[in-house]
Amino acid sequence: MEVGVGAEAEPLLPRRSWRRGQGLWLSGSGARSAAEDVHVGCLTSQFPLERFLRRPQVLCSQGTGADNDLYINQAIVFIEDAIQYRSINHRVDSKSLWLYRWYYSRTCQWILSLTITVILVLAFIEKPSSFTITSDVRYRVPAWNPPCGLTESIELLCFLVFIADVSVKSYLIGWEEFWKNKWLMAYILTLVVSLTDWVVSLSFFCTENVRIRRILRPFFLLQNSSMMKKTLKSINSTLPEMASVVLLLAVHLSLFTMFAMLLFARTKDGQQDKEWMKYFRNLPDSLTSLLVLLTTANNPDVMIPAYSKNRAYSIFFILFTVLGNLFLMNLITAIIYNQFRGYLLKSVQSSLFRRRLGIRAAFEVLSSLKETVANAQQSYVSVEALLRVVQKVDMDHRCKQTITRSLKMCSSDKLSAAQFQKFFEELDKDAIKQHPPSPEYQSHLMQKVQFAFGHPYFGYLGNVVALANIISICVVLVMDADKQPSERDDFFLGAINCFFILYYLLEMLLKIVAMGLRRYLSYPSNIFDGLLTVILLILEIATFAVYGFPHPGWRPEIMGLLSLWDMVRLVNMFIVFRFLRIIPNMKFMSLVVTTLLDLVKNLRAFAGILVVVFYAFALTGIMLFKGAVVPLGNSSAVNTTDDNSTQQCGTYEQLEYWSNNFDDFAAAVVTLWDVMVVNNWQVFLEAFSRYSSPWAKIYFVAWWLISSVIWVNLFVALLLENFIHKWDRRCHREPVSDVEYQRTVELMFRDVLEEPTEEELMEKLHEHPHLQLCR
Repeated sequence: MEVGVGAEAEPLLPRRSWRRGQGLWLSGSGARSAAEDVHVGCLTSQFPLERFLRRPQVLCSQGTGADNDLYINQAIVFIEDAIQYRSINHRVDSKSLWLYRWYYSRTCQWILSLTITVILVLAFIEKPSSFTITSDVRYRVPAWNPPCGLTESIELLCFLVFIADVSVKSYLIGWEEFWKNKWLMAYILTLVVSLTDWVVSLSFFCTENVRIRRILRPFFLLQNSSMMKKTLKSINSTLPEMASVVLLLAVHLSLFTMFAMLLFARTKDGQQDKEWMKYFRNLPDSLTSLLVLLTTANNPDVMIPAYSKNRAYSIFFILFTVLGNLFLMNLITAIIYNQFRGYLLKSVQSSLFRRRLGIRAAFEVLSSLKETVANAQQSYVSVEALLRVVQKVDMDHRCKQTITRSLKMCSSDKLSAAQFQKFFEELDKDAIKQHPPSPEYQSHLMQKVQFAFGHPYFGYLGNVVALANIISICVVLVMDADKQPSERDDFFLGAINCFFILYYLLEMLLKIVAMGLRRYLSYPSNIFDGLLTVILLILEIATFAVYGFPHPGWRPEIMGLLSLWDMVRLVNMFIVFRFLRIIPNMKFMSLVVTTLLDLVKNLRAFAGILVVVFYAFALTGIMLFKGAVVPLGNSSAVNTTDDNSTQQCGTYEQLEYWSNNFDDFAAAVVTLWDVMVVNNWQVFLEAFSRYSSPWAKIYFVAWWLISSVIWVNLFVALLLENFIHKWDRRCHREPVSDVEYQRTVELMFRDVLEEPTEEELMEKLHEHPHLQLCR
């Protein structure tokens, strides 16, 4: 979710200042009611002359009864901003607050997210459509393409939603701030270009090949996520440092290319010219060969012709690989890690400041309520007022209950700023649900059963049985690997599966008896284990119902949707998947898995950046290479297979890479993925250069730099940082209290985070464009 309009323009923390000022003055633009122009939260303090001259001199006073609803609504919105880490720099008059809450409601944000998803998914439906079983140009039948106007109508609806979105955002931050916001300006420009291209497309009856608006679609995803915008900004700040290494890499590549062209120059010896003929015939081929060698994709193929002639030639290729791949490429990884090792910490520091600022803004607003007793030295908020606000705030039910309970137990009727902030520290915690107690049995026998089957050793026994099941499946599969389907006897595998599934069912039932159903279901590992056990039991019953019980020579004919072998294989797949139950019992493996899960939850912005780049490059590839790859002689599949024997080894045609093309969006995405992995990516370089133009190499090299060099190294750096923090916390784990809390990412860095000071918070409130400090 967007963390707040105008959020990306804010620094991580404002500059430190010792200037202080207290009291608020509402400054919404446009027509305001008298209630919206009164001054709130006024406190006496020393204030510098230069700040006093910049602000209108206004008398501070307590709010009247007509203002209370406005102050309550402002406090509600500020607290919700704090919960979601949003910026508070938006309009604060009554109508704007209602519009703001409506815009950030779950329904509205869900509609916006759905609209972005729909407009991105259109690439699979639009011409050229991806609705074919295969992307192989030899077998693919003509795809169904939607009639002109169908996808364009859906596009228009999405554009209308985006127009409403940018209009609301622009209004909420105010027109003065709007002209400073580059993202909103780019948002409007993208919509204007897209709508213009949409009109042009309809005027040509959807026959044009170049559609600029399709490449611009990822922008809608990008602008809707502040984390993605921050990530893009951080990547941009890393580029100058990476550029120096990339330049050094280019020098390294150029020098070795010149050496290679001199070393493997054409001679009168035909045997010696194999290296020149295949890899170093001219400058583009030489650069391409060594660039691919930099990724080790063509090693040792590129070296073999020369190495077969003279083993000394291997020194050249080894030296090039050591300097380029082991040193320079890893140096890029080191630079990216050095730049991003503090990225997560900086982001968390920024989020902490936003949360504290939102809470402090709510305090300043509530301190101006009519029932609040004015104090010349310090502002206070009544407990009753805060209770009213908390009841209306959209927040986690557990947090609301905890804060409400703490407020009702509070001994004082008035809260200072520090006390007010203390109550909302509950937002930084994510309480672990306490497991329900086990049932208390009166029978001595049941107590023994509960002790035996509720003991951790019983779980370890289940892991050993699951391992034995996996081993038995492997043994049977190895024995039947070379047998024909008619020779295979499914009796052993069926009997083994039946035995182990009965054990899994018995284990689940005994655990439920020992722990009780509620306690059993409170553990995610038990839910995973029990769900798979039920699925296995249902599949086994279905197999017996259709094919009978296992017996020697059990090979009945296919009945129903699946054959017996298919049913047995499906059961075995679930059994193998069930073996993942051992992960919680292995601490180091559990640490690795939780690290991966945290990456999925906390680093979605980086996956979003990859989606944006994939989308843009895939559509660009369709415009450049659609229809470029044509089967040899346009022959049938049989003739094409026969021709493969005459093709040069390692080529696109000989390897039958016909499915990797840019004839539709889905095929383009898969092709880009194969290139990003860089295994045999030289095949794509050579093939598309031959089928389209030699300049096609620039497209693939640009994709390799962005995806494999920058993004993959960025992901490695963030994975390292996340794992190191997890490992450090595992090695220095604090004692667990009776009520356990799973800390959020913010509290994971509690020991190094800097709490914003009073001066920083007040200075930032002074800079609020619609809620200004009066003195």
